This record gives sequence, structure tokens and C-alpha cells, in this order.
Amino acid sequence: MAPFDRESLERYLRGLLGGRVDVTSVGPLRGNGDAKGYGYGVPLLVEYTADGVRRRAVLETVTAGPFGHEHMSDRAQSLLWAHDTFNRLPRHARSLDVGAVRRDDGLVSLGRAEEFFVLMDFVEGQGYFHDLARLKLGGPIRDLDRARADALCDYLVEIHAKRGGDPGLYVRRIRELLGHGECIMGLIDSYPPRFDFITPGLLEGLEHRCLAWRWRLKDRTRRLRQVHGDFHPWNLLFREGTDFTALDRSRGEWGEPADDVTCLTMNYLFFALQADGRDRGALLDLFRRFWARYLDRTGDREMVDVAAPFFAFRGLVMASPVWYPTLAEPVRRKLFTFMRRVLDAPRFDPDRAEEYFLDD
Repeated sequence: MAPFDRESLERYLRGLLGGRVDVTSVGPLRGNGDAKGYGYGVPLLVEYTADGVRRRAVLETVTAGPFGHEHMSDRAQSLLWAHDTFNRLPRHARSLDVGAVRRDDGLVSLGRAEEFFVLMDFVEGQGYFHDLARLKLGGPIRDLDRARADALCDYLVEIHAKRGGDPGLYVRRIRELLGHGECIMGLIDSYPPRFDFITPGLLEGLEHRCLAWRWRLKDRTRRLRQVHGDFHPWNLLFREGTDFTALDRSRGEWGEPADDVTCLTMNYLFFALQADGRDRGALLDLFRRFWARYLDRTGDREMVDVAAPFFAFRGLVMASPVWYPTLAEPVRRKLFTFMRRVLDAPRFDPDRAEEYFLDD
């Protein structure tokens, strides 16, 4: 039961309650029978005296596992929510505190916490989107542009070489691609009831197409790899030459490699669509170059069979009036045409990227 031994619990409870605390017993809390075959953890019954008054409390943890509990942050979310809400519901068992276990086996109270934060190093550099904006405005493609695209490609090849060990995480990642608040359904729900040509019927049709793809992908658990999860040009800072740092990886350590590849390469197409009559060839060349290099270096020919719903996810971000309120209507229309055509195709062909944007 370490770190939930008597000494650790006494130290923790003294800090929480103040005064003298003596823990008299700690042990598993068992229910009446074993009819339920699965649980999220084994609660502990803690019996103690506080300032001479006998008390009992139940200490619960959440065990790592499926059902959205794979990551420490998932389990923290569940327990923080419990402490925040239990005491607001009539006739519900009261939460006394929520805490954490430190690496040195100490127990830390978090019951008065209201928000959390992360502190990171400051990173020098310029966002990669500046390079794409220059090309969008007609700037000539440079050897450095090709070298940077190659460096980003090779980085994904490197991190995607690391295989994940839990097939359930792949199923979860595909499920979250549809249902997560930051992904397809969450984005669709963020659209206004009607915006220009974008109607609920249009969005519903797109959502149905995406749902069909979940069933095509969810069993491909052998594809689970280390991923970044939000590999777009605003999360990539370049310094001199091809020296760069990635920021803000999102939605888990493991997932489908197509998520990263589509996230970045969709931006080559997005900036090309905004060229407004200027030559978009440089951006399209970078798109095709990236895909050819990635497929050649990984040998992952299956990538083209799974990319479609990830392209739809990124397309919904780019076409969104919330994320891009000033985007020209013709560009939004082409993005929806692209999403529909890609989702309807049996596989994605990088060499036909421009054709997916053509109107019927």
C-alpha cells in the first residue's frame, strides 16, 4: 500500500487537519460480494483519531487502464473533478481533500487548488508559419525552404519509429479524433448555427463521413507510434538554418503518425489556397516533397489509407469562422470540398492534392 502507510498518512492528515492525528489502521475497503468484475481502483479504509476523536475516511485512487485512464493527467482530472463536485450534490458522500503522491513518497494536499499551470523554458526562434506566409505572398522558394521541410519530415520519421506498447491507446486516439472537444465533433459544435454556405446539414454530412472512417481505422492498432499531436507551423520555432524546436505536443504521447503528417502538410495547402492569384507552386512542391520523403524513409505505404479523417480534422480548424474569422469565402468552400473529396476517396493520393479542391 506504499506510499499509503500509517506514517505517510499521519503526516499528511496532520497537515490537512492540524493538531494531533494518529492512524490506527489502513486496509482495503471491500464491498458486499464480487459481482462487479472491473473497477477503477481499490479504495482504502483509513481509521484514525484527530484530537482524540475517532474518525474513518476512504482513500481512493484511479488505476491506470482503459476507459480514458491511461495517462496520469486523466486520473488527476477524474479525482480533481470528484473533489470539486461531490460536496455540491445533496446526500452525496463528502470529499475531504484531493491530493497527490510525490516521487519521494510524500502526500501533498491539493484541495484548495483552483487552477493548474506548467512552467517551461523560453525558446528563441521564429514560427515556421512566417516561411509559409512569405511563399504565399509570392516569395521565391529557397534551398533553405526545402531543407527545413526535409528537417521537419526527418524529425517525424525519427519520432514515429518508436512503437507504442498498448493497443488500447490507438483505439482511444481514433475515438478522440472524432469525439474529443478539440477534435472533429468539438470543432463542428463550435461553428455558428449558420455561416455563409456552412449549414448544419453540411456539417452533419461531414461528421457522418468521419464516423465511417473510425471503423476503418480503429483496429489498426499495430500503427501506434510516438507522436507530437499538434505539429503545425505555429508550434515550430526555427533559428539559423534547420535548427528548430517543437512546442505544445497535445492529446497524448502515442497515436497515429498520420496525425502529425497531415497536420503540417495541410498547412502547405492552406497557405497555397490563400495565394490569391499568385504562384502557389512553391507550397505545392513542398507538400509533395514532404509526402514523398516521408513515405520513402518510413516505407509506411499504409499512411495514404488512413490520412483522410486527420485531414478533415485540420480542415475543420482552417475553415472555422472561430479560428479564422477573416478567411475568404472561396477558400472556406475549397476546404470543405477538399474534406468531402478526401473522405469519399478510398485512399489519399498526395500527387493529386490540387484535384481534391476542384469544384464539382
